[in-house]
Amino acid sequence: MAVLPIVTFPDKILEQKCDKVTAFDGKLAKLLNNMYDTMIEADGVGLAAPQIGLKKQIAIVDIGDESGTLEMINPMIIETKGEQTGPEGCLSFPGVYGEVNRPYFVKIKAFDRKGREYELEAEDFYARAIQHEIDHLNGVLFTKKVTKYLSEEELEGYEEV
Repeated sequence: MAVLPIVTFPDKILEQKCDKVTAFDGKLAKLLNNMYDTMIEADGVGLAAPQIGLKKQIAIVDIGDESGTLEMINPMIIETKGEQTGPEGCLSFPGVYGEVNRPYFVKIKAFDRKGREYELEAEDFYARAIQHEIDHLNGVLFTKKVTKYLSEEELEGYEEV
């Protein structure tokens, strides 16, 4: 297990568009495993490569349900529908939370660690987490989309609903 240091704002890499992955090899597999360990250790539900200092289109999401761990390499959003507003935080902004509006449904196209292309549809919180991580790969931070910042107390109120 290798836990990597998480890059925090205002590090410039967080606002840069990431490069496409071209090599699907053992190094990539090891990186994905380390990203997973890092995300779990930090109590996160997603992690993108720029958050560990790499300008690559690699992100993972695991919201702790039956959908398991999603590995997205060179992901593209191909369809969105609906609307949802909910709280978001980010491992690169410790202690910062805010309400963000996002599509309720997302359909993506991406590659897995072996270079196989796949499509995936997601709704609700899973869709929100996927979109948050894909934003990272495009240099877009959730703080640019926050409609209202939330205190710890307001955040706890959300979790009880």
